Amino acid sequence: MSVAARDARRPFGLAAYLVCLQGIVWRESLRFLHQRERFVSALVRPLVWLFIFAAGFRQTLGVSIIPPYETYVLYDVYITPGLIAMIQLFNGMQSSLSMVYDREMGSMRMLLVSPAPRWFLLTSKLLAGVAVSILQVYAYLVIAYLWEIEPPTWWGYLTILPALALSGLMLGALGMVLSSLIKQLENFAGVMNFVIFPMFFASSALYPLWRVQEGSPWLATVCALNPFTYAVELIRFAFWGKFEPLSFAVVLGCTIVFLAAAVVAYDPSRGMLMRRGGG
Repeated sequence: MSVAARDARRPFGLAAYLVCLQGIVWRESLRFLHQRERFVSALVRPLVWLFIFAAGFRQTLGVSIIPPYETYVLYDVYITPGLIAMIQLFNGMQSSLSMVYDREMGSMRMLLVSPAPRWFLLTSKLLAGVAVSILQVYAYLVIAYLWEIEPPTWWGYLTILPALALSGLMLGALGMVLSSLIKQLENFAGVMNFVIFPMFFASSALYPLWRVQEGSPWLATVCALNPFTYAVELIRFAFWGKFEPLSFAVVLGCTIVFLAAAVVAYDPSRGMLMRRGGG
């Protein structure tokens, strides 16, 4: 029996899984450190909305008492969870861009032919991307605190962490699915804009759904069907130290569906990867 065949039959134990996870996380961490402009650009977008758009409408577009808020809140306070979710949405799409790049450069092939299960490889890469997005979110929260935007208690900075992890997993898994559909790196911008902006604007990130319902019932229906809406609401409630079961269930369910679709899409025998000429 050859060495390759013997290694293929050798069981993939816990130590091997940990080594594989460490290698993928370390690679993504180095990529993040070498791309500092990625960190800055992730903060520029939400800060522009916070300092310019929200500041201009701070008094005139305040939000009445709606859950999870117990008092009238200013507009910049209301949109902060939506801007946090925006950071994670763009990070998930940026991670999908790196997968398209890796596929074109051939490094994706080396990753997918490793003895580790494909679902574990994709999940490890997804976890690494989520960790980066959480660092970006807390950097934004530090700046928002200087702008006098903070939760009612300091516990909000801790209770938001599980919501960030789950919403980051959902948006990152969605990015993985999209990366399997993009044939060339040049097509990335068009596809991402077709996904990012409709998801962001057709949600509760910038305005409460009851206001949308008053103006356009059909748009309110679209917002209610948008999984990004539930990611925003999960973060909103968690930042205020509360739990929203419907948002949790929807985000968790979408995470499972998107991740399963990504695993299938990156399976050369039945997914989109080989159909697209990638490897």
